[in-house]
Amino acid sequence: MPVARVNDIDVHYKLEGDGAETIVLINGLADDLETWVFQIEDLLAAGYRVLRFDNRGIGASSKPAGPYSSRMLADDAKALVDSLGLTDFHLMGVSMGGMIAQEYALAYGSDLRSATFACTYAAPGPFCSRMFDMWAGMAPVLGIPYVMRDVTLWAFTVPFFEQRGEELAEFETAMRYMDQPVHAYLAQLAVIQQHDTTSRLSQIAVHTLVLAGEQDILIPVSLSRRMHEQIPGSQWATTRGGHACLWEYPAEFNQTFLEFTKQHGRG
Repeated sequence: MPVARVNDIDVHYKLEGDGAETIVLINGLADDLETWVFQIEDLLAAGYRVLRFDNRGIGASSKPAGPYSSRMLADDAKALVDSLGLTDFHLMGVSMGGMIAQEYALAYGSDLRSATFACTYAAPGPFCSRMFDMWAGMAPVLGIPYVMRDVTLWAFTVPFFEQRGEELAEFETAMRYMDQPVHAYLAQLAVIQQHDTTSRLSQIAVHTLVLAGEQDILIPVSLSRRMHEQIPGSQWATTRGGHACLWEYPAEFNQTFLEFTKQHGRG
């Protein structure tokens, strides 16, 4: 189990493939590196080397007291890629990972060949803030697995519930056995509650794709679209599905992302 000691914590990671170009993936709230399982095969088959890792507070990485911030987790990612000697890579973050990726692009843009912010926002606004406040109140009382069952309702579309029951059961089983401690969940939750890059989006100078699930109600598509409109020269794309479009329709999600990275490859 590869682990890097960076920023006084242990970060668990997997680096796969031997392609000339690298993709770095950043997970969402309460997601460990295995949540990229539907992406890895396509990314490797496209000829990329792929780095994925457990953010601070989840999986086999350290879970120190919080709260955490999107900049703190971006600094963890920076320390990890530096320890592995990676640069000139494509960065993609989903949901909370997209917030971390924004901070990375702002602070360390010279590292990046491209950046993709998927299913995410520049600031939560009143709708998302109320939802997250409820999760924060529920978690210490009902437990993280119960909260994640609620997240499932927001993340997947109605047709997924109606037509793909076996897959849904697999996701719900995985959530039922989550072992993230409450303090670490709340520390990560603070990231999405406090994140705000609104006034700095115009400073992002890397090739950027803002990607959204067409039916996302957890992070409304309008928030992603608003972010795209404030990032100079950014591209906009949607794919079928909701907030969990990378799991519900992974082939389309992966294709959209790979078309973008190929536009901005080395040649």
